[in-house]
Amino acid sequence: MSERDARTVVDHLLTADRVGKSGHGLSRIPWLEGLLGRGVDPVGRPRRVERLEGFERWHGAGALGYLTLAAVCEALLAEPPTGARLVVAEACFPTGVLGAWARRLADAGLVALVTATSPRRLPHPEGGPPLTGTNPIAVAIPSSEGGALVADVSMGAVTHGDVLTGAARAEELVPFGGPLAHKAFALAVGVELLVGALAGPEPGAVVLAAHAEHDPVPAFRELARGLRLPGDASVARS
Repeated sequence: MSERDARTVVDHLLTADRVGKSGHGLSRIPWLEGLLGRGVDPVGRPRRVERLEGFERWHGAGALGYLTLAAVCEALLAEPPTGARLVVAEACFPTGVLGAWARRLADAGLVALVTATSPRRLPHPEGGPPLTGTNPIAVAIPSSEGGALVADVSMGAVTHGDVLTGAARAEELVPFGGPLAHKAFALAVGVELLVGALAGPEPGAVVLAAHAEHDPVPAFRELARGLRLPGDASVARS
């Protein structure tokens, strides 16, 4: 990889380690190396293939998904939408910590929603073969007080990164919720088919960015009265 691309990936991995998401951190490097030659081209360059005011389409062109989402964020920040813009990224995998990409946009004043699919990993709550990816959703809301509120949740009881690092067993990678796991499975299926309808059969990503018309975060923090909220700095936890 070029030095610039390698730095983009390593910075993302280091940030994941720093916020306690070790399954998405430097431990991923051997797994990433294993993707080379299996759909990942170390010199691949994501490209924008369609550009309208309210819509963009990108194609990963063999690049790691980190690089595609980095390019998408750079383009959104260089030319912010006047209202809202939906970005579809085809062949975009792996995408890393989606909350990091959403936060990057929110830190520049944009409301952001980022979601993505992965290889099929979650079975139906009743069992059977994997049917969907873990399919996380990240939402980031900027605030005039500084410090965006970032919610980033995948639909698995554990993460694929937990399995890769040995922190969890493969059979624990099921929809979260125990007896209510059908709810997480429904969300996973919804994201799977939404992204598939827009980005095609390969794992992809969808980004929605818009200007904030209001600032609801300070009032919500006041309502929470000092409780830790999604995305707040905390002691690293698994």
